[in-house]
Amino acid sequence: MDTEGKQLNQPKRPNILVTGTPGTGKTSTCELLSKLSGWRHINLSDAIKQKSLHSGRDEEWDCYVLDENKVCDELEEVMVEGGNIVDFHTCDFFPERWFHLIVVLRSSNDVLFPRLQNRGYKLKKIQENVEAEIMQVVLDEAKESYKKEIVVELQSDSVEQLEANAEKVNNTPT
Repeated sequence: MDTEGKQLNQPKRPNILVTGTPGTGKTSTCELLSKLSGWRHINLSDAIKQKSLHSGRDEEWDCYVLDENKVCDELEEVMVEGGNIVDFHTCDFFPERWFHLIVVLRSSNDVLFPRLQNRGYKLKKIQENVEAEIMQVVLDEAKESYKKEIVVELQSDSVEQLEANAEKVNNTPT
């Protein structure tokens, strides 16, 4: 994103990022949180496909190759407006100024593996994601990319936990 000569605007209202390894319940949590809060849910994976915010497809991993600059350019205005809940599986490329709360969803391997199988992921992709969850890759990215006091880790293994997480985030001052 070209920021030379531009003043970087701060959001007028808070924004929340819900992140985590694929299969941890980000989209379901964000949908419920959006209903509870009245805030806009931005499913970034869908937007990347629909608005071609990628540089092509990686057939080996069966996914789009993210174009971080296109994503940030596309989201800038809506993020400055605020009142957004962004749903994405990584977090280290967003401008830090966009978010007031980072929620990292975690799942145990015995829950995550079958969730990914049910999505039809190939074994290689399932193993990669389960390993990333074991190594807490997304949590570490969040802690390295944002102030530690705005990063919250929540377990997301059941519908009950999902509902409790959405309630907790909705009641968290931002």
